[in-house]
Amino acid sequence: MSLEKVCIIGSGNWGSAIAKIVGTNTQVHSQKFERTVRQWVFQEKIDGQNLTDIINTQHENVKYLKGVQLPENVVAIPDVVEACKGATLVVFVVPHQFVRGVCEQMKGHLAPNARAISLIKGLEITPTGTRLFSEEIERILSIPCAALSGANIADEVAREKFCESTVGCQNLNDGKLWHSLFDTSYFRINVIEDHVGVQLCGALKNIVAVGAGFSDGLGYGSNTKAAIIRRGLMEMRKFGQMFFGDMVQTETFFESCGVADLITTCSGGRNRKVGEAYAKTGKPMDVLEKELLNGQKLQGTLTAQEVYEFLSHRKLENEFPLFLTVYRIVYENAPVGSIVRDI
Repeated sequence: MSLEKVCIIGSGNWGSAIAKIVGTNTQVHSQKFERTVRQWVFQEKIDGQNLTDIINTQHENVKYLKGVQLPENVVAIPDVVEACKGATLVVFVVPHQFVRGVCEQMKGHLAPNARAISLIKGLEITPTGTRLFSEEIERILSIPCAALSGANIADEVAREKFCESTVGCQNLNDGKLWHSLFDTSYFRINVIEDHVGVQLCGALKNIVAVGAGFSDGLGYGSNTKAAIIRRGLMEMRKFGQMFFGDMVQTETFFESCGVADLITTCSGGRNRKVGEAYAKTGKPMDVLEKELLNGQKLQGTLTAQEVYEFLSHRKLENEFPLFLTVYRIVYENAPVGSIVRDI
């Protein structure tokens, strides 16, 4: 049986943390995977050196995951076509706004039996409908795509602090393969069939996290944050039931991708961090993103806007008061204190 050839698309802090896991597991499970893991790295200059050269010689992503050693079998490649050529397993971990463009470049270069998995926490929401990023990958590349999401802050994962994550995969055999690629003693994987719910949770929790950040910035304390988290979870579940029906299972919201990820991102994620800073400083969100996130993208505010436009198109925005309030604070200059008064 031929070995699976793994490619990682993306190299931010989460992509680098995943590269550590994948690079290790391809060696542990050498009967399943080729040893070399190719990783597409967007080329940047760091102190006059190419980031790819630094990764390949020092085995460290000094910009996005400083201080963490990557396995030597992870090879950084600046050209996405070269990185993905002939790959049978493709791990997508890029900002969601780049998915379509990257996939278009990859068309025709993967192995005929390729499969993908999306680690992108988000979904495309427009006034007329929604599209999962796994669906976008499937549509452009004509390959099946699973999803992974969970309570996974990249720095903690990279430093091997115990956590769980959820893989949503409709194909049982592929699910076992993804389990082998990602599961470790400190990064425990549970495989379920509900790939839709896995991705839905990963997108909507970012809106709630912005609201939790507002609460922190106002100094409201643990009781208030707990109320926001609970209400947020209820609205996440309601959104899934209302617009995806039986495709989303209630049990999924109790997986790592659901309530656990919600708690984590409302406690220490980037969306909470920027929400807190907004409440304290009043600076525009795009300014805070540049100041605080070291090149990473803020997803909660964009998702809040997309969800609002989707709901208002159907005159249903008032059915989701927490989502609506976060939107109004960010985009309509509603008082930050609305986060408790209007939900």
